[in-house]
Amino acid sequence: MAIIIYDHKTDSLGLVRYFISYLSAPVQNIANIPDALSYWFKDTSRSRKEILEENAQLQTQALFLKRRVQKLISLSAENIRLRELLNSSELLEESVSVGEIIGVDQDPARHEIIINKGKLDGIYVNLPILDALGLMGQIIEVGPLTSRAILISDSNHALSVQINRNSVRAIVVGSGTLDRLLLTHVPDTADIVVGDILVSSGLGQRFPEGYPVGIITKVEHDPGQAFAIVEAKPSAQLDRSRNVLIVFKKQSERPLQPNNNPEIPKLENQKGSGAIKMAREINNE
Repeated sequence: MAIIIYDHKTDSLGLVRYFISYLSAPVQNIANIPDALSYWFKDTSRSRKEILEENAQLQTQALFLKRRVQKLISLSAENIRLRELLNSSELLEESVSVGEIIGVDQDPARHEIIINKGKLDGIYVNLPILDALGLMGQIIEVGPLTSRAILISDSNHALSVQINRNSVRAIVVGSGTLDRLLLTHVPDTADIVVGDILVSSGLGQRFPEGYPVGIITKVEHDPGQAFAIVEAKPSAQLDRSRNVLIVFKKQSERPLQPNNNPEIPKLENQKGSGAIKMAREINNE
């Protein structure tokens, strides 16, 4: 007892304690063997059922984590799209409203979409819509909460455009496929080459001037024909875009009370009299 008290007060027996702990370490390890064996038997004696249950729980957790990762990837992509739309809206002089595509017409012959903006949001017929890359189409029907829009690729849609390089005007009609537009009644001598950029001309006052529409991808000249065969690829991602910009007219051009049911001229046949009628109407305007 006296040695313990002396060691506690003076700590002069530290070297003795060191050698004693060194010599007693094997004894301590031997004494710990029963506890170690007990834990080992406990771990190895776990039933197959418990292992399978734990494995199932881990797999479930892994699925939840993978789902969260996928959601983060989706949110990241959506964030990029919204930033692109924001950058596009800053370049426009007109006021805009951001909408989301919530439905697509199931009829393959009709290229129409449903947008989550309606009359209560100030939307009315004939407003153009676009994504971060170019013109997509225009509003053709408005409900209280949603609107229906026709895409420029629809075979019943036409608009006046011009070549950005030299201002040559033409009429673009939908081909019925999302990745192809047709230029109708282009003179064989027109200065149009592959790679030219098409923008809206503003004629007809249906679309403001200067919106990207497409890029020329094909120009064929037939000596025996009066018109060249010209095709273009839409600038907008008609089959991918989820968010769109709805562009309002300038305040000076905006009607006080928009018509409740304005008519939009459509082409009955891009190669027939409908296209000619649409072209004449736009030129007259």
